[in-house]
Amino acid sequence: MTAALLHSAGPNASSLDPLALYASAIDTSDYAERVAPLILSLSSEIGDLVDVGAGGGQLGAALLDPGSRWTTIEPSPVMQARLALRPERPLVIPFGWDDARVVCKPADTVLAATMPGYFHDPLAFLARCRQWARRQVIWAVPAQAGPKGLILAACLPRKWHGEDETPGIDLVLPKLGRHLPGRMDAIDWTFSLVLPDLPAFASFQADRLGWAPGDPRRAELLDHLGKQAVPTDGSLRLSCHRRSAILVWTLS
Repeated sequence: MTAALLHSAGPNASSLDPLALYASAIDTSDYAERVAPLILSLSSEIGDLVDVGAGGGQLGAALLDPGSRWTTIEPSPVMQARLALRPERPLVIPFGWDDARVVCKPADTVLAATMPGYFHDPLAFLARCRQWARRQVIWAVPAQAGPKGLILAACLPRKWHGEDETPGIDLVLPKLGRHLPGRMDAIDWTFSLVLPDLPAFASFQADRLGWAPGDPRRAELLDHLGKQAVPTDGSLRLSCHRRSAILVWTLS
């Protein structure tokens, strides 16, 4: 890695947005190309799609059948703006899944990927998904052993991020009780974030960790990330392993 890349000038940490960073990382990851084929192998024809917590729409677009209706339920203005730019022009419902204002026409398939709803109350979330599904409900649930909150926390030692590293699927399945999916499998993929300014990102990470300005760990964090970063087209790429469990319920 060159010193120019490590110490390049760019936006400061306060200008970085966690959701925008996550969305750009999904753009530069192999997420959709790895996860979509597994979903298609486990499910029936997707048809009309309700995409709950659609994010930037990368996975939904990879699954969408030509000519089918695509409805997205997405409360984040950042993600809503990205969805509005997609060539498929999905209908965007700008609320969370549990908001009473959500009025959604039922579709053949309901998709939910990496949603907090199935961690907090998976039975309530599943019941809501069933209300919108005619044929099937599909969840993509984090299944890697590692942190699941702070973006790229897996690049940090546990003593810094302090997150629970239990695989998400191990938290969700016991809470489903007898309402387990009919089919389930998992796929590995790589979460990759391309950064034009590593120091700004390291400062952003330190802020999110609650480290005060001047904390000596800030310099350690920049050095730690710098050793992992891979130069790519004038920027730097940070990556970590991810695994998604695909759960499919077929409705009668």
